[in-house]
Amino acid sequence: MSESKPTTSEIIDTTVPTVQDNGADSSGEDEPPNEGPSTSTAASTSTSSSNKKKKKKKKSNLAKAVDALRGQHIPDAAVEAILEKVKLDPGVPAEEATAENVRAALDQLKIMDVVKGKAGLGGHNKKDMGAHKFWSTQPVPQLNEGPPIDDGYIEPSVPHDQVRQEAYPLPKEYEWSTVDIREPEQSKEVYNLLSLHYVEDDDASFRFQYSAEFLQWALQAPGYHKEWHVGVRVASTKKLVAFISGVPMTLRVRGKTFIASEINWLCIHKKLRSKRLAPVLIKEVTRQVHLKGIFQAIYTAGVVIPTPITTCRYHHRSLNIPKLVEVRFTHVPRSMTLARMIRLHQVDNKPSLKGLREVEEKDVVGLAELYTRFMSRYDMWPVMTLEEITHNFVSGKGRGKLGAEAGRPGRRQGQVTWTYVLEDPQTHKITDFFSFYTLPSTIINSPRHGVLDAAYLYYYATDIAFSQDEAALKARVSTLISNALVIANNAKFDVFNALTLMDNVEVLKDLKFGPGDGYLNYYLYNWRTAPLAGMNPGEDGRPAGKGVGVVML
Repeated sequence: MSESKPTTSEIIDTTVPTVQDNGADSSGEDEPPNEGPSTSTAASTSTSSSNKKKKKKKKSNLAKAVDALRGQHIPDAAVEAILEKVKLDPGVPAEEATAENVRAALDQLKIMDVVKGKAGLGGHNKKDMGAHKFWSTQPVPQLNEGPPIDDGYIEPSVPHDQVRQEAYPLPKEYEWSTVDIREPEQSKEVYNLLSLHYVEDDDASFRFQYSAEFLQWALQAPGYHKEWHVGVRVASTKKLVAFISGVPMTLRVRGKTFIASEINWLCIHKKLRSKRLAPVLIKEVTRQVHLKGIFQAIYTAGVVIPTPITTCRYHHRSLNIPKLVEVRFTHVPRSMTLARMIRLHQVDNKPSLKGLREVEEKDVVGLAELYTRFMSRYDMWPVMTLEEITHNFVSGKGRGKLGAEAGRPGRRQGQVTWTYVLEDPQTHKITDFFSFYTLPSTIINSPRHGVLDAAYLYYYATDIAFSQDEAALKARVSTLISNALVIANNAKFDVFNALTLMDNVEVLKDLKFGPGDGYLNYYLYNWRTAPLAGMNPGEDGRPAGKGVGVVML
């Protein structure tokens, strides 16, 4: 039996000092995260007892490089320092000793730090994971629980008259407000609050910018309840300073279907985050949901709280390379020029799929049939009515003709979603579709660029999935997403983002998506289920991504 050669990851694992938590104080009640997907993973290093005796010894270049891993991006200097060490090991094949492999291995080490409890996902450390006093009072799986024996609710539903009828108390200077997103002024208030105080990356370089059209589309899903759009105002000025929302959805998890609330956009004014409003906001929106007879919810966060059912990772496909480099969203590798990087990331000018066209109202029934059959292949997915299919894939097309938005030939005014279909010319059945939506980010400190235009992969389906030919399915999904890239590029998007869910995992690398620093943790409220296959394969052997069919906005 021949001896196996060590991999780049194994060399680095013995080279890089063990990452420990930084001893941050975790006392006190943990505030639920006031954010969604985060964009970086932070870690801290500790010094062994033997090294403490050598405090005066100058740090090696390697140690300095490893210290630099605390930032959002792993510096080239860190990669090069470790690469030199790897090259000296005779057991590592020359073709494996590359900067790309080192960087990928370092990313993996950061993920392992999370798994071992040494660092939180999304750049948050042990202090975020602490005692979780708030979440320990909620009907959610706790971090020390084993896998459930069976799927199902944690607490039973209760009759309407047993649900708390009065709103939870707020500090005296604040008051509750039901936000009517249909009113332009109130919609603008939510837009302003999110634009200034919602999710931003750890370097404070980018912040999500939800447009008024996006919020109206997302918050007015069929069957929505305005009471689930919960705001907090300053009593004296009526200024909106906090917000949380819910919309109803039908969720199917491992063969069990139930009505749930999709909770999103928990946002509190930065100056008020010491007021501990987040737990009260969550309890109040939960109360409002319970009053409608619904006792389950789904939500996501970039931080770890009790207890994720899965974690997905963001991947990015660069389109506008010069701009992305200039605003430091990405960088030019040392072994490459900017011109070559642009050339390698070029996409076709026209879609390759013959007959591809925008979705129309007449397609809704056929699209719904294809969607339902395709999505049922995943362990968790949203069941949609015809009204919901129309809303999610047709209603966000915007106003006017394509090109109506100045300087952007592939967009309409106020467009939120792009959905394209393929129709069999003989049977007139919808055989394929794909969709994506727009979610720009404010570029906080760029003198030239104010907005990063990002497209996000939404839902897709193909009838090739029913042939049981995995190779053909992979090829078709790759073709669908590559055509989405063409349309997004023609609409002048800067970057196209996707998560490691559905059938994405196997095709992202081939389509030149690069793994990002952001991780998205999925949670279920008042429902137990075993972990789902997200960015990693499931414990039940499910391939990565195949456990998750829910795209959270």
